[in-house]
Amino acid sequence: MITAAVTIDPVRDAATLASVGEARLSQSASYIAIAPLSDLLDTITLLSIGQHIAIVLWAIALFAIWRVNRARRGTSVLRELGAAALMLVGIVFVYALAALLPRPMASLALSDDTVLAIDMHSHTKYSHDGRPGWTEDDVRAWHQAAGYDAAYITDHATFEGAERGIASNPRLAGEGTMILQGLEAFYKGEHVNVLGAGRRYQGLTTADLKTVDEQSLALASLLQATSPVLIETIPGKLDRVPAASDTAPGVRAIEIVDGSPRGLTQGRRDRARIVRIADSLDLALVAGSDNHGWGRTAPGWTLMRIPGWRGMTTDSLSPRIEEILRLGRRGATRVVERRAAPGTNAIQLVFAAPVAAWTMFAMLSPDERVSWILWSWAVVIAIRAWRSARARRAAPA
Repeated sequence: MITAAVTIDPVRDAATLASVGEARLSQSASYIAIAPLSDLLDTITLLSIGQHIAIVLWAIALFAIWRVNRARRGTSVLRELGAAALMLVGIVFVYALAALLPRPMASLALSDDTVLAIDMHSHTKYSHDGRPGWTEDDVRAWHQAAGYDAAYITDHATFEGAERGIASNPRLAGEGTMILQGLEAFYKGEHVNVLGAGRRYQGLTTADLKTVDEQSLALASLLQATSPVLIETIPGKLDRVPAASDTAPGVRAIEIVDGSPRGLTQGRRDRARIVRIADSLDLALVAGSDNHGWGRTAPGWTLMRIPGWRGMTTDSLSPRIEEILRLGRRGATRVVERRAAPGTNAIQLVFAAPVAAWTMFAMLSPDERVSWILWSWAVVIAIRAWRSARARRAAPA
């Protein structure tokens, strides 16, 4: 209730950190109905690696304080070991819920019909590190629930997931989330996503589909108007970004948001540097969920203005996206990200738990606040009823 006086927008421009007029975060009735669980698991999913470590340490410290206080009333070594084991199981259980629980998702809602939201980086079970059983249909459902209009499946060393997804695409883009094809591979030592790698640019990689062949890329880039679009992914070595120029092939976009824990860490830590690189090398900024089948939280969306996109087919939408990235470069996109608890300096990490809690509560919508209050009352009433029942059973007849 206190944070209602200092509310903040749960989404923002990833480059400028300003609010985004044409975009808002939308929560379904089912998401709001379990708001405490939804908000807690979203918050956990969006933490950086340092914040994960800091919050686990906070949990251990608070647990230790609680057990020391109880020990003054008498305890045993066996009881304390059992309590510690239960606490560790609880931490693992919460993280398992964040990764595996099939729950409602918060989605991005756009007010401009000419703008579409795209994910430039996702995976299926066909990647070596994809979740077992995570099919192209699961990818589509995940992205549709998160408010994406199109998603590139950029598996490692295979096009199978992307091609299967394209085969079951809706007839027109406006009829549902479109799956588009890409490939994650190495280029000059860096991980890049190659859009349309197996459709328009066959033979662009080595035979194992793991590395972009530099000579093939140079040949495919002789005509600038149809040259391949490569995207630098994070985490990566920002001093080695192989940017394209008028005379040399290379990447034409760079991720500023990547949903993996390491990607989230670098994206926030090096945000200003990534923006400077994009400005100086004229690279488009993009967002990639890097989703491998785990979690139900979208970290960011790439917004692109394409009038008439709702009437496009797969074979017309994908080339149009690539064309805009190729020609528009830095001005081609706008990236919207989910706001997360700050955690890029030592002080923020030391106070990671209260900072994360405050940020989470400050971003609640009015409906979510009501849900939190109702659930809080329900828990208190249930505990008191249970204690009252125990007391009645323990009372002498």
